[in-house]
Amino acid sequence: MPISYSSAPVPAPVDLDHDGRPVLVEPETRRLNGEVREAYVPPLVPPVTHGSLADLPFENASEAPGHRVLSRRDADGGWTDVTAAQFADQVLALAKGLISEGLMPGDRIAVMARTIYEWTLLDFAAWAAGLVTVPVYPTSSVIQIRWILQDSGAVALITETVGQASAIGPERHRLPDLRHAWVIEKGHVERLAELGAAVPDQEVTVRRGVLGPDTLATLVYTSGTTGRPKGCALTHGNFLAEVDNATRLLYPVFHARTSEEPSTLLFLPLSHVFGRMVAVACIRARVRLGHAPSLKAEDLLADLASFRPTFLLVIPYMLEKVFNNARAAAERGGRGALFDRAVSVARRYGEALEARQHGTGPGPSRALKAARAFYDPLVYRRIRGALGGRLRHVISGGSPLGVPLAAFYAGAGIEIFEGYGLTESTGAATVTPPLKPRLGTVGWPLPGTRVRIAADGEVLLSGGQVFRGYWEPHAGGVVPATPDGWFPTGDIGRLDDEGYLTITGRKKEILITAGGKNVAPAPLENWLRSHPLISQCLVVGDGRPYVSALLTLDVDGITHWRRMNGKHPVPPELLVGDAELDAVLQRAVDEANKLVSRPESIRRFTVLPVDFTEEAGHLTPSMKLRREAIMRDFAREVEELYAQ
Repeated sequence: MPISYSSAPVPAPVDLDHDGRPVLVEPETRRLNGEVREAYVPPLVPPVTHGSLADLPFENASEAPGHRVLSRRDADGGWTDVTAAQFADQVLALAKGLISEGLMPGDRIAVMARTIYEWTLLDFAAWAAGLVTVPVYPTSSVIQIRWILQDSGAVALITETVGQASAIGPERHRLPDLRHAWVIEKGHVERLAELGAAVPDQEVTVRRGVLGPDTLATLVYTSGTTGRPKGCALTHGNFLAEVDNATRLLYPVFHARTSEEPSTLLFLPLSHVFGRMVAVACIRARVRLGHAPSLKAEDLLADLASFRPTFLLVIPYMLEKVFNNARAAAERGGRGALFDRAVSVARRYGEALEARQHGTGPGPSRALKAARAFYDPLVYRRIRGALGGRLRHVISGGSPLGVPLAAFYAGAGIEIFEGYGLTESTGAATVTPPLKPRLGTVGWPLPGTRVRIAADGEVLLSGGQVFRGYWEPHAGGVVPATPDGWFPTGDIGRLDDEGYLTITGRKKEILITAGGKNVAPAPLENWLRSHPLISQCLVVGDGRPYVSALLTLDVDGITHWRRMNGKHPVPPELLVGDAELDAVLQRAVDEANKLVSRPESIRRFTVLPVDFTEEAGHLTPSMKLRREAIMRDFAREVEELYAQ
């Protein structure tokens, strides 16, 4: 029987305050049997009815030619600004180069590179030439690359390195559609721009003119945690609905409120929709964008120190690492107790701020403000300094951040905007609203988005940023995935009385013990993963008498722990079975178990001698667990957990 909803009030109009900032519009909610089952926030901007992403560089150049919209690394390691006019000229030249090589509107062009300036340049140049971009992770296997190129029918491939191009060489005979292969480090991007000199500018103008919001912009292949990746067909309108509402809602992030212009250093993969969405948002909002190709700590910290961003795009794992590294550094310097006191103060301060914003408390007390001011130069400023010194905002996504860490960063002077979304929703479908966060949730629906909770707890999405469907070349192109207007995410969640969404797990990952208890592994896994000695955690127990866990060790955390306990560092694999370490991990498991009921708690765990890695096939490029692969490769260890 279909679900019926009570009537809802007409959404209030969107108003602007005297500074032109959108007034916060709270969600319209609908209930079923007393529970909130749907939430909706009206759009902050009208939907785009004409034009495309390809127009953005040229609109910027026309309206603000001297505005610096990007910065790129130069040969001396510094940053060279790129104005709106310069970027538009580069996009035009490269688009003409692609046209000169015979690429036709609608052709797919694959890009395989780290997070570098050329990636964003290629994206906009391809769109200006009427093409469809297909991102490929640089860490993909040859088989994965071949599948994406075959399935998308890509006619061209641009790789960052010669090695990447060489890897696909033996597979070229299986790729009849692939006519071109270019390499960035060999200067082929510059060469393409030169080849396009004879193409009239008008050709690009004409190609841009036939694009519209419904035109396919990109095929982004899902990371495939449960099977072969599928190409998500995202349109120009999907991106514009996403970024236009996001940049208006997150006004403090994307719009200058002081003389300090907003800027971000992007280091998450542009092969993932999260990074692509923010890159497009920066071009749309004229926010200075930089690219950092290396995630090695020493490289990234150097890039952050020189670029000095005002906001960052991260996954929770990175915030956990920053926190744990700061804790370890303080302990090495004999300031561990001071750091812990500072953490307690920051968390209480962040929680007090949240209470005041919701009208449930007076805010930080005078004593708490004084304590925070005392610890700011000793702890908080050091953490902000490690992130460039100007950082004020962080957009976090990919998995839940957790209340303790979110409260700490808020108290330390870094506002966290936590969001939730998928490739199919062009990035964020929900986000923490400014000035009204709710720690532990992923916020409200992004303006223009509806979130519904199905009868079985699955999160359903509807909105302008929700994709058209999956790419099925044998079925004639894009096959619709939302015939009723709602996309089933596969995630389990709940809405509270004010429309805040909390994600509790994956529908396919729900474990059912032999006793019939449903267990969502995500809360336990996320909590344990945040422990400084634990790298990864996989909770098991489907069809078993109780819940267990596979743990892997964090190399840096273990090294620090042994050093602080007067022991020589050893490889983690030699610590399997170490009684002292097991006792520490047992205490961590006991703390995690406080999150759940007794039947859902972890009864036993085992420490694996190796970590889960993308190279071994245990993690997706976005750091999600490939459960089937892990259960297959560590079947013996799982059986041993239930042998006694």
